[in-house]
Amino acid sequence: MRRRLVTMLLAGALLPAGLAGCGIPDQTAVQVDGRGPAGESGSLNGSGSQPPTRSATEDPKQFIRDYLAAAAGEREQAYDRVKQFIANEAQGRLRKKQSSEVELTVVRLLESPESRLLTNQGLWQVKVRVQQVGVLRADGTLEAPAAPETEYVFQLRPADSGSQGLVITDLPNVLLLSDEALRQYYGTHTIYFWNSDQSRLVPDWRYLPNAVPVERRVTEVVRWLTGGPSEWLAPGVTKVPDGTAPINNATGSDDRWEVNLTMPAASEDRLAKLATQLAWSLPELAGQLDLKIQNQKRRTVDLRQERADHPVYPTLRAPERYCVYDGAIHPLAIASEPVGAVPVAAEANRNVVSAALGRSDDEVLAALVTRSGQQQRLLVGTGPNPVRVFNASSHAYRSVGRPIWLRSADTRHPSGLVVADGTLYRFDGGAGMSRVTIPGPVPVSGSVTAVAASLDGHRIALIIGGALYVAPVNVDGGEVTVGALRPLTTRLTRLTAVDWYAENQLVFAGNDGRQPAIYQTTVDGAWEYALNRDTGAPVSHLAAYPGGAVGPLPSLSFMYQATAAYRNNPIGKIERAQVRDVAADAKPSDPSAPFFFY
Repeated sequence: MRRRLVTMLLAGALLPAGLAGCGIPDQTAVQVDGRGPAGESGSLNGSGSQPPTRSATEDPKQFIRDYLAAAAGEREQAYDRVKQFIANEAQGRLRKKQSSEVELTVVRLLESPESRLLTNQGLWQVKVRVQQVGVLRADGTLEAPAAPETEYVFQLRPADSGSQGLVITDLPNVLLLSDEALRQYYGTHTIYFWNSDQSRLVPDWRYLPNAVPVERRVTEVVRWLTGGPSEWLAPGVTKVPDGTAPINNATGSDDRWEVNLTMPAASEDRLAKLATQLAWSLPELAGQLDLKIQNQKRRTVDLRQERADHPVYPTLRAPERYCVYDGAIHPLAIASEPVGAVPVAAEANRNVVSAALGRSDDEVLAALVTRSGQQQRLLVGTGPNPVRVFNASSHAYRSVGRPIWLRSADTRHPSGLVVADGTLYRFDGGAGMSRVTIPGPVPVSGSVTAVAASLDGHRIALIIGGALYVAPVNVDGGEVTVGALRPLTTRLTRLTAVDWYAENQLVFAGNDGRQPAIYQTTVDGAWEYALNRDTGAPVSHLAAYPGGAVGPLPSLSFMYQATAAYRNNPIGKIERAQVRDVAADAKPSDPSAPFFFY
C-alpha cells in the first residue's frame, strides 16, 4: 500500500500537458491540471525529505542557510535539530515549546547572508536581511506574519575541540525557517471546507513535511478538517460540527481505509457532507473509506465515485479570449484555440473600456465599463446569448476598474465586484452598486486599485495602497460580505494588478526594483516566482484563466496590458490581425483590456 500511495503522489507532481513553453520559469512550483482548477493537492515539492544537520562547513554564510532549514520536518524533533547548530553556552537562548505549540517563523531572504570576521580566533557575525512571510503552525497553516524584524544577526565561533565546523553563540529567540526550506522539505496539500450554505467546497492550503510517512497523511488530513479552517479563511466557510474529533489514527491497507470519529448529532446529511470533504481532501486515494462514529460504521465512501458525483466546481467550457478594440468587445483568434462570438448585442457593445463575461447555467453574465467624455459607468446585463438589456450604474466615476463576477452556486442572484474611484463596490444583475466594507484587524491605508476572485467565488485578492491582500467572501442571496484581510508579502512594490492564476495561485504586477514586472505567488504568499521581470511599462490590466486543462488552453494562462496587450501562453504581443469581426470602418487602434470567457 505504501508503495502504491507514493507512486500516486509522485504522479500528481508531473507537469500538465501543454504547460511547457507557457512562460513559466524553470524553478516554478509544479502545478497539476484537473477537476476544474490546477490541483496542487498532495504534491511533493523538493528533492529531499530530511532537513540538513550541522555539517563540518567553515563557511559561515552556508552554515546559517543550513540553520534556516534545520527546523523543517517533524515538529517533535524541531528543537533537537536546531540545537545541533547552537553552542552549549547559548542553548538557553531558544526556549522550547510543546510540539503542538511549535510555530516556525517563515522568512524570505532578500539577499545572500552577509558575513564579517570579528576576531582572529574565528568569531564571525552573520546578518540576514529578510521579509517576514508568515507563521507556519502545527496544523500546516501559514498565517499572517507576526514578527516585525527585517534583519537577523547571528554570531558564530569554531566548534569545540574534537568537532569540526561552526556553532552559533548568539541568535534570535525564534524558530526560523527560510521560504527555500519550506519549498524543499514540505509538500503542499489542499483540503476543503463547505461555504456558508454548504453548496460549494472552498479550498484551504496546507503544508505537510515530506518526512511524514505516507500512511500518516490520511490521519493528518482528518485532523486538519476537524480542527477547522485557516484563520484568515474561517469567516467565509463552515466548520465541521463542534465536538467532531478523531478517536485514533486512520488505518488502512490496500485500498480500504478506516476513519473513526466522535461527531455530535451525526446525521446522515452531516456524514454525507464530511464524506465529500474527505474525498476531495484526499485526492491521491482511490479506494474505499469506512467512516465510523464512535466505533460504529456509518458510511462507506467510494472515494473516486464520490469525487465524480460531487465535483468541486461546475464543468468549465473551453475558454475563449476577448479584447476591447475601437471601444467594442471583439474575439481573439490565437493559435488553435476556440474563437467565440461576442455574447453582447451590437447596440450595447459601444464605448467599452473593459469588460467581464461569465456564465450562470445557460445565461450569460455581462459587466461592461463604458466611457462618456471624462466619466465612466458600469453597465450590467444578464440573459440568453447575446445579452441585449443592460442597466447602468446610477453614478458616474472618474475611473472604474475591471469588473469581476463571483462564481456563486446561487444562480438566482448573480453578483460581482468592481473598484470605482479607489473604493470597492458590489454590483448585481441590475447594476445596483453598493459599497463593500472591508473589516480589520489589519491596518490598511490607501485606495483599492484592483480586485480578483477565485474560481470557487469565496476568496478574493485585493490591491490596496499598492500592497497585496486576500480575504474570504460570503455570498448569501446576492449579498456580499468580505472578511478580514490577510496580507501577502512580496518582493514587488507599488502593485497595480492581480488575478487568480490557479486554485491556490495568484498572478500580479508591480515594480521589481526599477522594472515593472509580473510575478506569481501562492494564496498565502509563501512561494514567489518571477514570470516576467521587465514588462517594458507598468501593467494596467491583468486577466488570467484559473481553470484546468479544458481544450487546447492550459491553466496558468494570463494576458495583460502594459501600453500594448500581451499574452503568456503562447508568449507574444496581441496583434491587430488576431482581433476578429472588426468592421471595415473601425478606427485603427491597438487591442486593449484582454480577458477570458469560460
